[in-house]
Amino acid sequence: MKKMINLKINDIPVTVPEGTSVLQAAKMANIEIPSLCYLKDINCIGACRVCVVEIKGRRGLTAACTYPVEEGLEVLTNTPMVRASRKTTIELILSTHRKKCLSCVRGNHCELQKLAYDYGIDEDRFRGEEPNYEIDETTPYVVRDNNKCIQCLRCVSTCNHVQGVGAIGQIRRGFDVRVGSPFDQGLDSTTCVGCGQCIVSCPVGALYEKSNIDEVWDAIADPKKKVVFFTAPSIAATLGECFDMPPGTHVEDKMVQAIRMLGDVEVFNMNVTADLTILEEANELIERIKTNKPLPMFTSCCPGWIKFMEHNYHDLLPNLSTCKSPQAMFGAVLKSYYCQKNHIDSKDLYVVSVIPCTAKKFEASRPELSYKGIPDVDVALTTRELSRMIKGAGINFKDLPGEEFDNPFAIASGAGKIFGATGGVMEAALRTAANILDGTNEKVDFMDVRGIPGIKEATYKIAGMDVDVCVASGLANARKVVEMIRSGEKKYLFVEIMACPGGCINGGGQPVQSDSVRNYVDLKTLRSSVLYNSDRENDLRCSHESPVCQMLYDEYLEKPGKAKAHSLLHTSYTPR
Repeated sequence: MKKMINLKINDIPVTVPEGTSVLQAAKMANIEIPSLCYLKDINCIGACRVCVVEIKGRRGLTAACTYPVEEGLEVLTNTPMVRASRKTTIELILSTHRKKCLSCVRGNHCELQKLAYDYGIDEDRFRGEEPNYEIDETTPYVVRDNNKCIQCLRCVSTCNHVQGVGAIGQIRRGFDVRVGSPFDQGLDSTTCVGCGQCIVSCPVGALYEKSNIDEVWDAIADPKKKVVFFTAPSIAATLGECFDMPPGTHVEDKMVQAIRMLGDVEVFNMNVTADLTILEEANELIERIKTNKPLPMFTSCCPGWIKFMEHNYHDLLPNLSTCKSPQAMFGAVLKSYYCQKNHIDSKDLYVVSVIPCTAKKFEASRPELSYKGIPDVDVALTTRELSRMIKGAGINFKDLPGEEFDNPFAIASGAGKIFGATGGVMEAALRTAANILDGTNEKVDFMDVRGIPGIKEATYKIAGMDVDVCVASGLANARKVVEMIRSGEKKYLFVEIMACPGGCINGGGQPVQSDSVRNYVDLKTLRSSVLYNSDRENDLRCSHESPVCQMLYDEYLEKPGKAKAHSLLHTSYTPR
């Protein structure tokens, strides 16, 4: 048990565990110390100097984020010297920041903008040379604008330490120092996997997704186009945050109605193809076990993870499941089965996925996921992009009564819903694999693979066989798992990997929350609880129970793993 430390903050007695920072201790006393560069468990470097405080008996100011509490410490957070220092620091940051706030994607949700307002900043107090960097738009998923970068390094720490990718870092020196890629290349020439975790870490508008909003509006307005949307499982758990609703609010019915109000569109449930993915993936796993094909089998529904493997582990590409992701499967089903059934030319069907992930934008552009030059998915919109469309259409989201998904792709199992949380794909697959192998197995809750720890292991007895599984989220954790498998230290049968820590509920396309929320609110748990509650309340708990999947196999796909299903629902990978 940790020793408890007594101190005072603004003359308020506070008792906290040893090792707590002054910044964290102040929060426990309901005192907010502002910060810019600090992100809990990600970045703690004391560089921005916005969180400075006075400590009685000591000269000068101290960064609260890096200073640990001491017995008898007396901290002052709002003295004239502290406020003057913070104000000057913010004004200096603004002196090299391109202040295009009206057109910035982070307008009204910018941490720097809020501090400027709180401290009555004169944005032109220091007028010096303003950098003019070329905006990096080389990838189909993220835009990097160094003209707005404030050198907090939250994105760098996230990319290097949380994700272990290392696509960006500080380059150059002196006044010309900036965040960039090796040799100042565009992101498309790096090992960037498109996870977007840099975007949700950025406090300003220096990083944002490449928007496809205008293309979608144009398609909706085009009388020659039939437009359909489908939404990923986690969107209903997070979209409400864009409309100031508390994290953990389930808004599926409002979301469906809001999308339908954008124009003459149909709205489908991507949980349907999450179920389809499980049926194909469970069948593939069983086939691999029977035929001694490469094991362990890795899940393949996360495009950031797939690109990570294509860059770093060419020798293990055969271990990736060949199943397409739920997004790619839905696009393929819509451009084939749905078009044939409704007498639509596939080039006239405009497919929009709403996803929690910027890597899905890259996935939609992969040539493997198209047919005769026609992409299976025309556009992938992030949660943030959908919210901007809803706001731009003048829809009062909070007051919508809500509606249900459109048929024939409305009904899905709870197993499909939990895809959005780390461990959800594994649990969904185990439910169906256990049923196939045991015949009468009714186990639906696999608790050991739930929760937000970065690496989870479990062993389950299925059909008399010990099945060793592993779940990892965050690519730095994924690298640890892969290296243990490579070295022979670990032997698993089935491994689930998600690129983003916590899974899709914490994806790079999800609502951006300020540091004051991210540092003290467990967003991953609140968001994932929506998915598990929805699963528990669903009459259908297993993917193989899905009537929509059964319809697809009966009418079009034949059986899981068979030629028709394999040609449409499976893919291949490319060493990079």
